[in-house]
Amino acid sequence: MITAGIIGGSGYTGGELIRILLQHQKVDINFIYSTTRAGKKVSSAHPDLLGVTDLKFTGDVNLAVDVVFLCLGHGNSTAFLKKHSFLSNTKIIDLSNDFRLHSDAVLEGKQFIYGLPELNKEVIKKANYIANPGCFATAIQLALLPLAKLNLLSSDVHVNAVTGSTGAGISPTDTSHFSWRNNNVSWYKPFTHQHLGEINESLQSFKNNIGEVYFLPNRGNFTRGILATAYTKYDKSLTEAIEIYKDFYKDALFTQISEEEISLKQVVNTNQCHIHLHKHNDTLLVTSAIDNLLKGASGQAVQNMNLMFEFDEGMGLNLKAGVY
Repeated sequence: MITAGIIGGSGYTGGELIRILLQHQKVDINFIYSTTRAGKKVSSAHPDLLGVTDLKFTGDVNLAVDVVFLCLGHGNSTAFLKKHSFLSNTKIIDLSNDFRLHSDAVLEGKQFIYGLPELNKEVIKKANYIANPGCFATAIQLALLPLAKLNLLSSDVHVNAVTGSTGAGISPTDTSHFSWRNNNVSWYKPFTHQHLGEINESLQSFKNNIGEVYFLPNRGNFTRGILATAYTKYDKSLTEAIEIYKDFYKDALFTQISEEEISLKQVVNTNQCHIHLHKHNDTLLVTSAIDNLLKGASGQAVQNMNLMFEFDEGMGLNLKAGVY
């Protein structure tokens, strides 16, 4: 057994992380840190855990746990780690965007590795510090990496992706409350979304010619999940494309290539990414679907933890979608 600490456990990603780790065969949750809910039961913030755990939030941090997950707002992980010095053998998995880019990956001697298992599995296994990918970034990278590897992304790529309201975090905003979000769809941050940086760095890691990625994110009128569509010029056959993707993901536990059209419900509440390919004339359309809170956040963080501690990669992540 290993001991785990969770920093910032009252939000959506913290709640999903707690839910997964409570069922994990090799993990004991040592503490769940919260500045706003210290002393209160975890179920006060996450009512789905009522009767599942009697754990309480705490305002104290145990610096000697085996692994700590940072579920803090973007920009806050750096400040937290500067204030709290964990033991040198404590592994850190950060779910914010603080350390995802190459230029931000080192903090006081700690080298953070980009935690996309389908790209960096062998490096993750040896890492002590992980920068968990963003949710949009996960869905889009998994849709495009096989093409990038074989130098098939030299043309521009157009990406349109829609995310549920949980992607905006637990704090209410003008565009996340029910009366605005329900029966409504809108775009935001057109072509400038913060996940583009990590997407481009991963695509360029193969040292091939990569066209411009034009990304238009959308707010959907549903709770969770991301459906991304990406299309680009492609001069090979659809059969070849399917084989390229199947070969790239042949050892990927949670990324599946579907020969049938996919929909969002089939991955929500799971750590899966489902991908479908479609060709129209000389254009290849790649559709990917993930749960933004699981494969796009907490589930992928546990997947990374499993790799770092040499557990079975899928341990604790045998989750089933509710498609009906």
